[in-house]
Amino acid sequence: MDIQVGQKATRELTVTAEMVAAYAEITGDYNPLHFDVEFTASTRFGRLMAQGGIAVGLLHALVAMDMPGPGTVFLRQSWVFPAPVYIGDTIHAEATVMAVYPERSRADIDFAVTNGDGTEVLKGETTIYQAAPIS
Repeated sequence: MDIQVGQKATRELTVTAEMVAAYAEITGDYNPLHFDVEFTASTRFGRLMAQGGIAVGLLHALVAMDMPGPGTVFLRQSWVFPAPVYIGDTIHAEATVMAVYPERSRADIDFAVTNGDGTEVLKGETTIYQAAPIS
């Protein structure tokens, strides 16, 4: 699939308690910040939050399914989480192609994920590889 510098793609997800539970079942991440209302109320977060991997998973889906698309994998990832994603939040991911290396079937992509009120909850960059050549 062809991609170009400056090209953008978006994807959105509403985080549910069922997703948080399923993620914990797969990964073993049963941190009380995700499940214990009383514990979380005593922290600066104040309420149950999702595992960071759920927001990162949205980016994996965006790259693997939308841009560049099927056959694409991450080679390198760098993320920061400036704010939590809470259960019930709808998060919006935007990817922007920063560089394309067609001879190596690679590209560099910047990401920003925001919640419904526009707060940035994840920011990062990645290098991807596409099994079919990027042109």
